[in-house]
Amino acid sequence: MRRADRLFQIVQLIRGRRLSTADFLATRLEVSPRTVYRDVAALQQQGVPIEGEAGVGYRMRAGFDLPPLMFSKEEAQALVAVVRLARPQLDRGLGEPAEAALSKIMAVLPPAARAAAESLAVYAPLSGMDAAMSERLMQLREATESRRLLRLHYLDLNDAPTERRVRPLGCFFWGPVWTFAAWCELRQDFRSFRVDRIQALELLDERFRDEPGKTLVDMQRRSAQEC
Repeated sequence: MRRADRLFQIVQLIRGRRLSTADFLATRLEVSPRTVYRDVAALQQQGVPIEGEAGVGYRMRAGFDLPPLMFSKEEAQALVAVVRLARPQLDRGLGEPAEAALSKIMAVLPPAARAAAESLAVYAPLSGMDAAMSERLMQLREATESRRLLRLHYLDLNDAPTERRVRPLGCFFWGPVWTFAAWCELRQDFRSFRVDRIQALELLDERFRDEPGKTLVDMQRRSAQEC
């Protein structure tokens, strides 16, 4: 590995952890701790805000970032593929920013990586998601992020209407279908709802906090136990 590549990897490893010891970095990079000490000292001299010392560990000062100039050809292609595949299934609140973010990354890529990414022969036909479905997904996602209770008007699998007051936990994509996981206050249990069967939803002013036994982690743990 060239020294320039190793210095870049050190920055990336330190950025991704709360504290990185020289031994950890040496093991990941397959070099000696002494080499790590020299490389970190060189980065510090160049102005990279690495805090810490030998024998204790290193961390990156908050706020430090690197421009996306060092993607490989394969990494650039992977980004394009992810956005192309995901874009038709995302609500407008995420789909449009995803396209904008990809454009910014493409604009600063080296010419060879940009050309390889733009010519990637991977596409996802439009799914036909209508405006109402997109809006519903965005409302569900925003309610989950803000921890706001929802009132749902829903058609069950027998087409029977029901009204539920729920704690939103997350949206899940299953190929052709989006589902919405929630804690249902009516049933006092976890429930999954097909988003395309939600007839209307109301964002309530009341917020909720995580409670033991009612979180997404609890729901996933139960599902794993039942499998």
